[in-house]
Amino acid sequence: MKYISVKEMRNIDVQTDAVGGVSFAQLMENAGRGIAEIILDLPDSYDGENSILALVGPGNNGGDALVTLDLLAAEGWDVTAYLFKRKIKDDLLVERVKIAGGRIVLAQSDKEFEKLKTLAQENSVFLDGLLGTGIKLPLRKNAADLLSAASEALESVDWEPYIIAIDCPSGVDSDTGDVAPETIPADLTATMAAIKFGLLKLPAFELCGDIALVDIGVTDQVPDWVAVSNFVVNEDHVAALLPERPLSAHKGTFGTALISAGSVNYTGAALLAGKAAYRIGAGLVTLAIPSLLHSSLAGQFLESTWVLLPHKMGVVSADAATVLLENIERATALLIGPGFGMEETTREFIENLLKKKNGLKKKVGGIGFVHGEEKKKEEGEINLPPMVFDADGLKLLAEIENWYELIPDVAVLTPHPGEMAEMTGLSVDKIQANRLEIAREYAQKWGHVLVLKGAFTVIAAPNGETFTLPVASPALARAGSGDVLAGIIVGLRAQGLDALQSAIAGAWIHAQAGLTAEEMIGASVSVLAGDILAFVPNVLADLE
Repeated sequence: MKYISVKEMRNIDVQTDAVGGVSFAQLMENAGRGIAEIILDLPDSYDGENSILALVGPGNNGGDALVTLDLLAAEGWDVTAYLFKRKIKDDLLVERVKIAGGRIVLAQSDKEFEKLKTLAQENSVFLDGLLGTGIKLPLRKNAADLLSAASEALESVDWEPYIIAIDCPSGVDSDTGDVAPETIPADLTATMAAIKFGLLKLPAFELCGDIALVDIGVTDQVPDWVAVSNFVVNEDHVAALLPERPLSAHKGTFGTALISAGSVNYTGAALLAGKAAYRIGAGLVTLAIPSLLHSSLAGQFLESTWVLLPHKMGVVSADAATVLLENIERATALLIGPGFGMEETTREFIENLLKKKNGLKKKVGGIGFVHGEEKKKEEGEINLPPMVFDADGLKLLAEIENWYELIPDVAVLTPHPGEMAEMTGLSVDKIQANRLEIAREYAQKWGHVLVLKGAFTVIAAPNGETFTLPVASPALARAGSGDVLAGIIVGLRAQGLDALQSAIAGAWIHAQAGLTAEEMIGASVSVLAGDILAFVPNVLADLE
């Protein structure tokens, strides 16, 4: 799903009419048809007959609403259009609703909104087509008064009418996500062609309900449509990325995830990441941990194999790079950082690893081919597998000069805003105020895939593309949640997905597991990182 600004959508509409082969009138017809199909597919979970009241504004949203009413009337629905500042003379769309048997009510003849209150009591579906994506806040008084009256009327109804907003709930700034206080929360927002930036920002997101995309006929003949580089991740996108699980598979089919993690103060991080890598389908998971931790972790993770690293006071030591490099050959992906701590010795470990300082001596001497067959791998011959960096590993990485040039292949970096601030020198506030563009900028600068965690996680690729998750939940804001995410991503990377694919699929699955945990437990406040991990299989089952 494409993710665009209001200006981009305007240009796309114009170009579609001019060169895309679809007129403005046909775009509106397609929009109304798509909305009508959504309404006809609604579950029978709301009270009342098939009746609908639409707030119809003067712009394109109002036109979309009128087309919707006409099509629903043809399906036997009782339809009513409540017109606001819309001239009915020579309005062919209004005439269509009249001819279809619909009722037309003018807001200017309903000074105290008594008719509106009555209509709210009589209809099971409420369609908000009053104001569109082009509005600027604050609202003008007459529009604000109408929305306030409609909101009060809907709240007074004995049942809960199903509320659908066209493109955005009226009063939402579709670029910034700001909202008017009079905005009516929707159960579902039917947005045209692409998701607008403001719908995935707070507080607007809380008022949109479910977001459904309506295909209005924009094609790849439209230059600005093709040029869109921002996307929203959905279920179909992720399902298409997941590797197949052939019946003939063995554990080697699904790769080996090597996870270097943990310290004496953060033993659980390695465990969560390791189990997550297995849960997402890696064939083998090896935990490379400070040797001090092995006795406490081994009994909790029977499926893992182990690489025991030298340590200083329970944190990875600089010379541990030698041990890890000696055990890296079979790894198909490597995760660095969960629970590492911030000791200088651990920073040196990461630097030694990236520079492949393994302490092995070059073998000298020998005659002819015998020497060539028997020589050990030399320093320059060691190949690091695809890498994922998380948590303290990111902060330590940022202390290494030109770190992003030392990583041999495109890596996945998974900072939260605080870690991103340490990596970039920007303030957390600045990062949060412009997450999309900052993620894009640094993914391009560093040449690696960046997963900027938080509400509406952004995955940015080095080529400038971004992928946003339509998820914001406090259930995911818990210690250890990031360790689970990193484990999922490295598990997918181990199975052969590229850096961008593993980041997109991993972040989406992780978010959905958090939402599922919240739903099943009943309260976001009680969701633990282990609960997110526990519900990963449920999400995978739904993707099959």
